[in-house]
Amino acid sequence: MENHHPEPQSLPKRKAQALLEVLIVSTKLGLTSFGGPVAHLGYFHNEYIRRRQWLDEKSYADLVALCQFLPGPASSQVGIGIGVIRAGLLGGLIAWLGFTLPSAVALAVFAFLLKGLDLSHAGWVHGLKIVAVAIVAQAVLSMGQKLTPDKKRATIAIIAATVTLLWQSALSQVILIAVAGLIGLWLYRNTAVAEAPNLHIPISRTFAVLCLIIFFGL
Repeated sequence: MENHHPEPQSLPKRKAQALLEVLIVSTKLGLTSFGGPVAHLGYFHNEYIRRRQWLDEKSYADLVALCQFLPGPASSQVGIGIGVIRAGLLGGLIAWLGFTLPSAVALAVFAFLLKGLDLSHAGWVHGLKIVAVAIVAQAVLSMGQKLTPDKKRATIAIIAATVTLLWQSALSQVILIAVAGLIGLWLYRNTAVAEAPNLHIPISRTFAVLCLIIFFGL
């Protein structure tokens, strides 16, 4: 009878391969992603979801929503989350390092080399700003098509974006999340909910509870 159980040495080997894969992909994104957090989420979707299929669309949307709710940079948090799902806690750390370290090094070198120079009117800097706007617009359009596929959700998103632009404060964001959630709950109260995908996250319940306690304690 054929044995389908993995050999003892194969599990560490597969873990190492997963960690190396996370490092390579996250570093590539760190070196090429440009345009800010919203654009980063678009790059992540293209690389992690469309090309590599590490997550399904709904799981990615849920992860993005969770990270948008948490304080801090959402794109970095999404990258860490995908790294954790793919290769455990060490995978999350490697995904964070791979994505953020190239930018940190580039900024430090850039600041050191151009110290004392006035670049506010440099043409190439203005060009980079225009490119960033185009990338963010493309990312917003791409994510919008996935997360707001009907008129009701698109209307909620447009109103929320308008209020965010006109009322810029931390409190407004919390209120918008709560109000939009209540409106969505009422509008889709009779809509059947799709079955949640079976997503395995390699973190023990004890460790997760400990992290929650530290998070809320801080």
